[in-house]
Amino acid sequence: MSETPAQSDARETGRTEAFSDGVFAIAITLLILEIRVPHLEEGQSLVTFLLNQWPSYVAYVLSFLVIAVMWVNHHNLFKYIRRVDNIFLFLNSLLLMFITFLNFSTVLLADYLLDPNNQQVAGLVYAGTGFMIAILFTLLWRHASKGNRLLDKNAHPGLIKAIDDQYRYGPLLYVLAFGLVFISIWLSLALQFGLAIFFSLTDSSQIRTKYTSQ
Repeated sequence: MSETPAQSDARETGRTEAFSDGVFAIAITLLILEIRVPHLEEGQSLVTFLLNQWPSYVAYVLSFLVIAVMWVNHHNLFKYIRRVDNIFLFLNSLLLMFITFLNFSTVLLADYLLDPNNQQVAGLVYAGTGFMIAILFTLLWRHASKGNRLLDKNAHPGLIKAIDDQYRYGPLLYVLAFGLVFISIWLSLALQFGLAIFFSLTDSSQIRTKYTSQ
């Protein structure tokens, strides 16, 4: 028996989500490789070595939180997305490209966070990566939601608008984080940490619960 269009759509959507989950899993796992295991010479202190690696811990925690929040929101979007098309697949691939690039940005940030001559460049690359991820998340959702192009046809209009509003401000706030690097890299990192916390508390699953309970 040949599969129905709905079954074909579900299969393709499932493949896209499974592939994306794999990329997220690899990206978040690779972050730990930046934190090096010490190989001490005689007389060196393990405690001192570990404490001196604190920029790597900061970068690791921030990037782990960012990728985790991105994965949760990406996963939740697929609760509404019922079909995929070539443009969606292309946008999703670009999003995954920058998610994996965050590993390089994290290493760069950790290595040059305390270098007064180069910390600004490292901070700009890191914030710029976050900005591109926010832009692509927004484009991905806009493409899927416009005219319910790829969404469940029974999706609540209020739910779609609420998620639209959620993604509207992400890129703007990352532009602010990018600009703050020129003033203080610490302010920029604090804002990016705050954004990760904010989006973890306002994910689309909570919006879904609100409208499905009405």
